[in-house]
Amino acid sequence: MSILHDNSEILSVETPIHTADKPLKRGRLLIFIVAYNAEKTIESVLKRIPLQLSEVYEVEVLIIDDSSQDDTFVKSELARRAGIVPFSMTVLFNPVNQGYGGNQKIGYHYAIKNQFDWVALVHGDGQYAPECLPELVGVLAQKEADAVFGSRMMQGNSALKGGMPFYKFIGNKTLTRFQNFLLKSNLSEFHSGYRLYSTEALAQIPFDLNSNDFHFDTEIIIQFMIAQRTIKELPIPTFYGDEICHVNGMKYAWDVACATLQAKVQKFHILYDRKFDCSPQKDSQHLSLEPHSAESKFLADVPANANILILGKVSAGFLTHLTTKGYRVTVASEGLLSPTFELPQDVDHLLIFDDIEISRQPDLFVQKLRNICRFKPNVVIVLAVGNIGFCLTRLLLLFGRFSYTRRGIISLGHLHFFTLRALKKLFSQNWFECVGISGLPIMYNRVFQSTITANFCSAIHRGLIRIRPSLFSYQLFISVRPRPSLDYLLEKAVRFSENKSKTLLKTEENPGC
Repeated sequence: MSILHDNSEILSVETPIHTADKPLKRGRLLIFIVAYNAEKTIESVLKRIPLQLSEVYEVEVLIIDDSSQDDTFVKSELARRAGIVPFSMTVLFNPVNQGYGGNQKIGYHYAIKNQFDWVALVHGDGQYAPECLPELVGVLAQKEADAVFGSRMMQGNSALKGGMPFYKFIGNKTLTRFQNFLLKSNLSEFHSGYRLYSTEALAQIPFDLNSNDFHFDTEIIIQFMIAQRTIKELPIPTFYGDEICHVNGMKYAWDVACATLQAKVQKFHILYDRKFDCSPQKDSQHLSLEPHSAESKFLADVPANANILILGKVSAGFLTHLTTKGYRVTVASEGLLSPTFELPQDVDHLLIFDDIEISRQPDLFVQKLRNICRFKPNVVIVLAVGNIGFCLTRLLLLFGRFSYTRRGIISLGHLHFFTLRALKKLFSQNWFECVGISGLPIMYNRVFQSTITANFCSAIHRGLIRIRPSLFSYQLFISVRPRPSLDYLLEKAVRFSENKSKTLLKTEENPGC
């Protein structure tokens, strides 16, 4: 995700539309006006929309009255019938109030469903200048960004000069700085209601899962950032009139802070919210291994030239790393519980990472593992699983925040979870000998951009793991070896007895030897 700033001057009605060397392709623009109790201003807002937009784009105006208590719908519908703007107009009325965010969801869904290229959000109270639309939409038309925000904070104290109350100015600045710090972004303002989006980008994020309240605007920004969509800001004038503010400032600040913190901690894979699960698929071909990960631990413990069979999912980068290090690697084409699964004769290490079968049917899984290893007591089984006894998970459970995540301790595919004691018991009761147990910390380099911070947190975490691995291990890394099975011992006794019997027979036949 990239955020761009533009300090160009604010356009007036007469300012030409943003152009480039090549003529713009005529696209479809939806000007979406959210309205609530805006009977005094809605007609003025319509008249202020620059007429020259129709020279470049196919423009439609959509007004959605969110169950106003005044004549907003009547005024809007009469304006449509009178043709006060040279654009196609649609006026809708929500019979039940959907809230500021809920109203936006309907408008964006309308834009996607009717195949518009871009949608511009304008407020029916006139607080955001429609005159700026040509410059703002021009950025989208030139494909310079996926979203364009009109910012009131890019030009010093101009927002105060435009009538923004001082407490709102300070609150806006404080919240924006807090959000930029957590999200590693550099927006000048998170809280402007003047937004334009590419409908192609909107269709790729789950905005329908966002709040119906005012912090919908924060959540959709976070979604664009997680999805690595480009956001550009342009300065806009600030105008505060006699409109009524429907926002509870303290509740809004709390909701914004909670949404931002949720998006931040989701990187730890401890808390999960579906609406923030919109990051693009990452290329798994990279060869670098993260320090203190299960993969790095495996490479450190397993001798070179080992013959490895892999069960479960590992990255393509890790597989490439194994082969370049000289390991002989086979990836199982079917699960261990498949009736046709067989353990190759020459395998000496069985690697089980992120395997769903052990979480769904652990007893059957380990029994099958014991059965296929009954004649191979020297094979080493290496297993990496999440630790449900991790201190943060215990704390979250204490407060009722049991949460499945995309990855991590409690992933979306898991049904059974393991503490250190439960994992050791599972294998020991099925005749396996534990040859090594390690606790792994959180992958802090996924959370912090600073290598120094990540290494410091990792060092502290590893120190805590040494003190109490069952409490502080984020992941459990265990190596086990099957104890000699009765089949193996019986077969070995038979062979050994046959050899001794043959030796004894030779001695009897040749007593002088």
